[in-house]
Amino acid sequence: MDKHSKVKNRRKIISPVFHLQTKAEDEKHFSKEVVKSVRKTGVLNLSGKHLASVPEKLFSIYDFTDENVVNLDFNRPDRDDELWWNLKPLTNLDLSSNVLTEVPGRIATFQDLTIINLQDNSLTCLPAEITTLTKLTRLILNHNKINTLPNDIDKLIDLRVLRISHNLLEELPDSLVDLVMLETLDLSYNSIEKLPSGIGFLVRLTDLNVSNNKIKTLPPDIVNLRSLIRLDINYNNIKHLPESLGELRKLQLLYAQHNDIEEVPDFTGCESLQEIYLGNNFIKEIPPELHENLLQLKILELRDNQIEILPKEIAKMVHLTQLDLSNNELTEITPFLGLLPHLHSLKLEGNKLKQIRGDIIHTGTQRILQFLREKLKEEDLTETDSVVLVPSDACVFPDRYKMRNGNILNLTMKNLATIPDEVFSEAEEAKVSVVDLCKNKLTTVPSGLQKLSNYLTELNLSANQLKEIPDFVGCFTKLKFLDLSNNALNDLPDISLSNLRELVLFNNRFSKIPQCVFGMTGLEILMLNDNKLDEIDVVGLQKLTRLSTLDLTNNNINFVPPELGNMTHIRCLEIKGNPFKQPRYAILEQGTESVLAYLRDKIPR
Repeated sequence: MDKHSKVKNRRKIISPVFHLQTKAEDEKHFSKEVVKSVRKTGVLNLSGKHLASVPEKLFSIYDFTDENVVNLDFNRPDRDDELWWNLKPLTNLDLSSNVLTEVPGRIATFQDLTIINLQDNSLTCLPAEITTLTKLTRLILNHNKINTLPNDIDKLIDLRVLRISHNLLEELPDSLVDLVMLETLDLSYNSIEKLPSGIGFLVRLTDLNVSNNKIKTLPPDIVNLRSLIRLDINYNNIKHLPESLGELRKLQLLYAQHNDIEEVPDFTGCESLQEIYLGNNFIKEIPPELHENLLQLKILELRDNQIEILPKEIAKMVHLTQLDLSNNELTEITPFLGLLPHLHSLKLEGNKLKQIRGDIIHTGTQRILQFLREKLKEEDLTETDSVVLVPSDACVFPDRYKMRNGNILNLTMKNLATIPDEVFSEAEEAKVSVVDLCKNKLTTVPSGLQKLSNYLTELNLSANQLKEIPDFVGCFTKLKFLDLSNNALNDLPDISLSNLRELVLFNNRFSKIPQCVFGMTGLEILMLNDNKLDEIDVVGLQKLTRLSTLDLTNNNINFVPPELGNMTHIRCLEIKGNPFKQPRYAILEQGTESVLAYLRDKIPR
C-alpha cells in the first residue's frame, strides 16, 4: 500500500473559453479610484483579476504628471488626503490568484513594501531584485511553479513569514538559514529531499511545515529551534526523529503521520506537548515511560502502525481527550483506560482484541469506557492508585501561587457541589487560563468564573449535573476549548464564541444542534455523539467553514442529508449508531471521504 496519498490538484481549472488577457486589458484594472485608494492606504489588491502580466501603470502610480495633477485635483484645500506629502507609500501588494508567469525586477521600486502576496499564479522563479526589499515581513508564494529561490534571500533581514507550499522546489539555498527573524516557514508540498544544515539558527521560528516532501532525515540541529510550537513533517520518508527532541521545550503540536518512523522518540523535556500525530508509520512498541514526559498531552494518534502491546502506564496521561489506536496489532487493551477523566474519543477498530466484542467497539467511546470500567470491578484494584493518578477525596483549593505554575485551576474529581468565589479571585490574580472542574457534583456553573473572562482559553465542566449554561459564558471571548459533556443539557443560550476551536457536548440531552453553535465560526471539532438528535441541520453546519471533525454517533437521526457531502473540509465524520438506512454500514466502514462522496452522488441534479 502506498503510504503517500494522492494529492489533488487544487489549481483553478481554466475553461475552454478562457483567454489570456492582453497588456491593455491588464492596464484597465488601474482606475482612478484604485490609484486614489493606493495613495491613501498604501495597499494595492489586484487578486483574482486574471492578470497575465504586472500592469505597467503600477510603476508610475506615484509619478506626478500633468494628467495626474488634473485627475487627482491635488490643489483643492478640502482634499488634504490627496496632497503629495500625505500620500502613503506602497506597503502591501496582493497579486494572488492571477496567471502571472513572472514578476518584473522593477518591483524593487517600492522599497517600503512589507507584504507581498503572489500565491496561486504560474511563477517559475523570483526576480533577483526582490531581495533588495529589506522591509519585507511577509512573502506569500504558495501554489506556483517555483523551482528555485534566490541565493541571496538572506538579504530580507526582516522577513517574519515565508510561505512557499505547492511549488516545485527540490533543494533550498543555504542562505535560507540566515533569515533569523523568521517566525513561520511553510515549505510543504514540494520535492525537497533535505533541509539545510544550520536550520537551528532560526531561533524565532514558531511554525515549521515541511510536510509532503521527500525528506529522509531531519538535521540534528533542528532541536535548537527552542521557540518552535508547531512542527509538521507529515508525508515524508523519515525513519528516525532526533534523539534530542526534548530540547524543543515549547513544542505543542507534532504532526509526523505517513513516514517510515519505527520508534516513538524520547519526549523527555517536551512538557508543553498537547497533540502528537504518529499515524501510518511502522511503530511496534510504546515505551511504558512515555507518560512521564507528556504531562499535558491531550491527543495521541497512533493509528495504522504495528503496535502489539499497550502499556498500562498509558492510563497515567490524565489529560488525554483523544486516543486513536485503530488498525494496529493489539490483542488486549488495559482496562485502566476506563478511568481517564477526560477521554472522550477512543478508537480501537482494526485490531484483534479478544476481551472486547466488535459490537461494543462499533457502539462508540462511551460504551467502550463503560465496558472497561466494569471489567475493572472484576479484577484486583489494589494497584489502581499506582497506575492511575486518582485524586484524593479531600478538597484542597490551590492558592494563587500554585495556580501560577501552568496557569491552571484543576479541581477534577473533588466531589464538589459548590466552589467559593474566593477561589476564582485567587485564580484571577494568577491569571489562570485553564479551568478544569470535571467529575464533580455541580448543578450550576459557578458565577465566580466570570472573574476569569479576560484570561480563560480552556474550560472543562464535563461529568457534572448541569441542566443549563448561564449567559455569562458568552463573555469568555478567548475560549478555545469548551467541554460540557456528560451533563443533562438540552440547549445552550445565545452565546457567541467566535474563537472556540473545540466544543464537546456528547452524552447530554440535545434533540437538535443548538443554534448558537452555527455562529462559532472558528470551530474545528464538534462532538455531539450520544445525545437525542433527530436531524442534521446542514444549512447551519455549512456556516462552520473550518469544521474538520464532526461526531454524531449514537443519536436518533433517521435521515442524512446528501448536502452534507459538500462539506469536504470535514476530515473525520462519525455517524454510526443512528437509525438511518442510507448510507449503508459498508459505506460507513470505508471512512469519511467515501461517505461524503456517496452523499454528494445523492444530491438531486
